[in-house]
Amino acid sequence: MNNIIQKSGLSAFVPWIVSAIVLSILPFIFTGGGSITIMNQIGITIVLAMSYNMLLGQGGMLSFGHAVYMGIGGFVAVHIMNIVENESLWLPLPLLPLVGGLVGLGFATIIGSFSTRKAGTVFAMISLGIGELIAACCIIITVFFGGEEGISGDRTMAPPTFGIEFITQKEVYFLIAFWVLISVFCMYLFTQTPVGKMANAVRDNPERAEFVGYSMRWVRFVSFCAAGFFAGIAGALFAINYEILTEQNLNLNMSFQVLLATYIGGVGFFLGPIFGAILFTLLQTVIGLQTDLWALYTGIVFILMVMFLPAGLTGLFAMHLIPLQLGRLGMLVRPYAKIFIPGLAFLIGSIALIELINHARHHGEEQFMTLFWIEFDTKSFLPWIVFTLMVVVGFYISRIIAREVTEAWGEATFVEGERR
Repeated sequence: MNNIIQKSGLSAFVPWIVSAIVLSILPFIFTGGGSITIMNQIGITIVLAMSYNMLLGQGGMLSFGHAVYMGIGGFVAVHIMNIVENESLWLPLPLLPLVGGLVGLGFATIIGSFSTRKAGTVFAMISLGIGELIAACCIIITVFFGGEEGISGDRTMAPPTFGIEFITQKEVYFLIAFWVLISVFCMYLFTQTPVGKMANAVRDNPERAEFVGYSMRWVRFVSFCAAGFFAGIAGALFAINYEILTEQNLNLNMSFQVLLATYIGGVGFFLGPIFGAILFTLLQTVIGLQTDLWALYTGIVFILMVMFLPAGLTGLFAMHLIPLQLGRLGMLVRPYAKIFIPGLAFLIGSIALIELINHARHHGEEQFMTLFWIEFDTKSFLPWIVFTLMVVVGFYISRIIAREVTEAWGEATFVEGERR
């Protein structure tokens, strides 16, 4: 902390101050109860995704069981809610995420003591086995996990904090926003420590890290424990927001969801999981309310990211820093604008055809359906023909203009006879 202040002064804290201001005004801009609930879920997903990025992005550890530490922390948080409700313990609600983090840290310490001895595929398979083991325990150990129904609690029974009883979603939002800001700041500080910096070295060249005197296993272990701590915080925040924990909060599906969110945002970039968490949550909630196929669209986005943008959304923005620094970003405006319309037509046509097929398959008895705020007659050939033409023509024109985009990109990044 002292180094940050000495090097940059107060300017180092400007992004954090701006972030705090933005988080403070958001609930007054999006005032609907549903909007605040979505923002609460985004905040929880941000903490979980950034904790996962400490494993995969910084340490190169692919985990298929990271949701376990979130789930364990969340289950303990719900149990503590019930103990507080019975007046057997005095604990203000804002401190509950810290308890969840310590539980996640303790469990990660136990699992990491043997799983971090290995890396690569072996580590991934161990994490997969642990995830399946704990998910199975949810059905067996009903005293702690509550079986299929899970465990529920009541956050309003906790002692009031400065007169706040956290009854409304807006009050819960400010609690979650506070812990999101604190967690992200602490994770940033972790990246500036020797262990955080060596985690990148162990990820890229473990043999060289060993050669300079650092233990690969201990670097991975410390990163693993830190990730478990913040995942536990996310679990406690989930418990506070929804007041219930079930097996779905720590199973393999949840671990895959956090993997998708992190990868879409940009693995290896500190801010990547934030963008990924926002996009993934919007796909899951906002689009999920409009269609049952949100998971299909999420999978398509993930496949496209892996194939064409392995660095994620943040990597896409970072790519444009090169032409920006060279003063040639304007060269890309025209080709981007030209490909936007046919690309948008292809996208709309593809979504419409998928929804039409899904409607015909599952709601064939219904003649009309609403898509893009327009009602269509699914028994008529006209919508099928129009959307098919949009897909075919949009794809054909986009592919032609893509060559111009490639040439413009090459010119915008051309430096000293080399193309970046």
